[in-house]
Amino acid sequence: MIIEVKFDLEKAKSMLYLIENRESSVLALNFKKFPTIVMEIYYEIIKELSSVLILLDGFKSVGENAHKDLIDFLSNYDAISEKERVFIHDLRIKRNKSSYEGKMIDKSYLENNQKKILEIIKKLKLLINKKLK
Repeated sequence: MIIEVKFDLEKAKSMLYLIENRESSVLALNFKKFPTIVMEIYYEIIKELSSVLILLDGFKSVGENAHKDLIDFLSNYDAISEKERVFIHDLRIKRNKSSYEGKMIDKSYLENNQKKILEIIKKLKLLINKKLK
């Protein structure tokens, strides 16, 4: 569920700092050796950037389907295409399966999709930076 919240610039900045830390840590990991962990971190980065983005617009996702609702809410931003939202949902599902069922991600998944993941991260950052100006 998406709810309205008070605009909170300090919380957004704090979240962006945590995201920077995640990005630094993912660069230090060998994705061929740890593809599941790397994919989970990439998903967290995308989820958190999405959370910052909607927070800057005065919204927050909460409840049982918070991550799904958050991704669906990205349809309000023209810069994120339907195809990209479908891909983010796929990341969410893969992350849930790895976290809750122990399913591993094959390194070929990251080899084939890392460019797409980084492009989504870049787009989310651009949207956030526009709002922070």
